[in-house]
Amino acid sequence: KFADIKGQEDIKEHLQNAIALGKTSHAYIISGEKDAGKMMLAEAFAQTLLCQDRGKDACGNCHSCKQCQSHNHPDIRYVSHEKPISVEDIRQQINNDIVIKPYASEYKIYIMDEAEKMNKAAQNALLKTIEEPPHYAIIFLLTTNAAGFLPTILSRCVTLELKPISADIIRKELMEHHNMPDYQADVCAQFAQGNLGKAIKLASSEEFNEMKSHMTSLMRRMEKMDVFGISQAVKELEEYKPKIGDYLDLMNIWFRDVLLYKATGDERKITFQDEKMIIKRQASECSYHGLNTIIQAENTARRRIACNGNYNLAVELMLLSIKENIA
Repeated sequence: KFADIKGQEDIKEHLQNAIALGKTSHAYIISGEKDAGKMMLAEAFAQTLLCQDRGKDACGNCHSCKQCQSHNHPDIRYVSHEKPISVEDIRQQINNDIVIKPYASEYKIYIMDEAEKMNKAAQNALLKTIEEPPHYAIIFLLTTNAAGFLPTILSRCVTLELKPISADIIRKELMEHHNMPDYQADVCAQFAQGNLGKAIKLASSEEFNEMKSHMTSLMRRMEKMDVFGISQAVKELEEYKPKIGDYLDLMNIWFRDVLLYKATGDERKITFQDEKMIIKRQASECSYHGLNTIIQAENTARRRIACNGNYNLAVELMLLSIKENIA
């Protein structure tokens, strides 16, 4: 139901008004990060549109709603596919099926997740249907990259782009519905950068918690680390090479805490609350110039690794810069 979706108020209002006024589009693109809630919005729209109560949100109790919730509604089609999405996928699951009228309702709804995987030929095959769809058909294209669609596809769809959800909303959701203590919810909320689905996954991820523990341990050790210790840390970070972007994001949150406390003196704004004594000490010992140098070193390491530079060298130079400026 729309009421169950956190944030995205503008998109929910747009879709609900379209249903209430009978002015739904024949094709929508919902664009946003993975796990950001694209499927939830499409399904809330479909369930509300097909609900027998005909309100601005699904009742959740009628026969149609129960079919939607169990993914068994005969007039909702989920387009399945491999990578890339082929012309044959489009023809078999949309073009050939869309000519058949709805079984149980006024509408027939198609939902294609990861629609950015359509190759050019598949998009052109879909374009013919989008240009002249039956009056009862509605197509949802869910994507992480709307820019990958042909201009002719974009011009014939209503594009709705998901916005980041506030960290406060995410934090509250994690604490109230996922039994997460406040200090852990703060880290997940900041790290997820407005993506509630990502935050929920992080809440139960042992891999993420282990990575966070390693990063905080490294920051605690950094002040007293010698050249040999730096070398050992570089070797440890080889384990995180596939997820180094996430590791660096955690480090950015750490030094954001240091900078924020240095500027405000307000420990309530610290994300890593269980490490606030270390963060407060680093804030007192590190200059603004030093913190800026550290942040630049992290960004430089990220760029070097992204360009397939020497991973160990990039990490070592970053750690040396942190060591030089943190004490």
